[in-house]
Amino acid sequence: MNDPFSYQWHELAYLAVAPARAVSDVARVWFKSPLNPLAHTPVGRNVAASAEIFERLTRRYGKPVFGLDETIVDGQPVPVLEKVVWERSFCRLLHFERQWLRPHKPQAKLLIVAPMSGHFATLLRGTVEAFLPFYDVYITDWADARMVPIARGGFDLDDNIDYMIDIFRALSARKDGLPLHTIAVCQPAVPVLAAVAHLEKLHDPDVPASMVLMGGPIDTRRSPTAVNKLAEARGSQWFKDHCIHPVPYPYPGARRAVYPGFLQLTGFMAMNFDRHFNAHVEMFNHLMEGDGDSAEKHREFYDEYLAVMDLTAEFYLQTIETVFVRHLLPEGKMTHDNQYIDLAAINRTALMTVEGEKDDISGLGQTKAAQDLCINIPSKLKLHYQQDNVGHYGVFNGSRFRQSVAPRIREFHAAVAPV
Repeated sequence: MNDPFSYQWHELAYLAVAPARAVSDVARVWFKSPLNPLAHTPVGRNVAASAEIFERLTRRYGKPVFGLDETIVDGQPVPVLEKVVWERSFCRLLHFERQWLRPHKPQAKLLIVAPMSGHFATLLRGTVEAFLPFYDVYITDWADARMVPIARGGFDLDDNIDYMIDIFRALSARKDGLPLHTIAVCQPAVPVLAAVAHLEKLHDPDVPASMVLMGGPIDTRRSPTAVNKLAEARGSQWFKDHCIHPVPYPYPGARRAVYPGFLQLTGFMAMNFDRHFNAHVEMFNHLMEGDGDSAEKHREFYDEYLAVMDLTAEFYLQTIETVFVRHLLPEGKMTHDNQYIDLAAINRTALMTVEGEKDDISGLGQTKAAQDLCINIPSKLKLHYQQDNVGHYGVFNGSRFRQSVAPRIREFHAAVAPV
């Protein structure tokens, strides 16, 4: 059974190594200092590199920033201002507002729905950056559950769907005449699809013009991955018994039951342990060789990858049960607001699905399943694209995303809802 003090033990372990981490950081600075005669010797570089690796492996990584202060539109630099335009207890809607310096052609709105799977929305920094020149971009910035006081209530999968519906209405084309496109990356493919179906069933005018589902677990029975098999084999009760912990003091969310981010990170790292181990060995070698550019790329990636957030227990367990164990959405048995989610009701919102050939999180066919389930979307409003030679991360970030995936998404948007 679950140890009720596991989260506290984790915090204690972090505090216990704090003195060693401080000493290591001092050693790193001293052995890289030009005042130290050993700084340019193999011994000095070895000590500095070892100290940095140790400090990074034992550090607590805070929430990163987007840092997107400028974009290029038609060859001209345009300043970007990040603003919060909508907010609830567990989500802020960020608007990357471009500060136009001259008249410009109106562009469609793009809502990027970040996953609630342990990482912060900044994991999609590259996704936002790729679309900024072409759209008025918004992104969901989900809250770290340990930072939300328990008095603010809970948050589950149904709340997730309600949040999406509210955001669709806040950004509706009825407000400014410009179409709203939405992109759901990984986990939110399910609540976004459910929210659209719910609005379509109500004949609501605020449905988005299109939805792009990228690497999402619509039907995890197709090409099940190790993650899917584990969830189905264990069942939601096992995860409740072994993965749910109360937030310790002095966090604002103290006593809230959560799925801790450090457990999710441990799972991610264990799935590809050799790759992460080798990456740190390579960084050590880059530091020894004085290859600052390669070492900096490693720092940038892991500063993002190792920054994790907690998820509310109710959201995590309901998602496990609904999506990975009982497959309620593809079975036509998922409900919201006491009504069944009927994907056949969708007929106005265009649908594009994107998958990565080597995705080990959402296997091939899991996202494409939406194409078969949404039977009443006209064929001219449907498109599936598979990107070769990319894993899960490469579906929404990296060079192949920028060169192949993003342009196809823009073409799809232009075809189904031209501005």
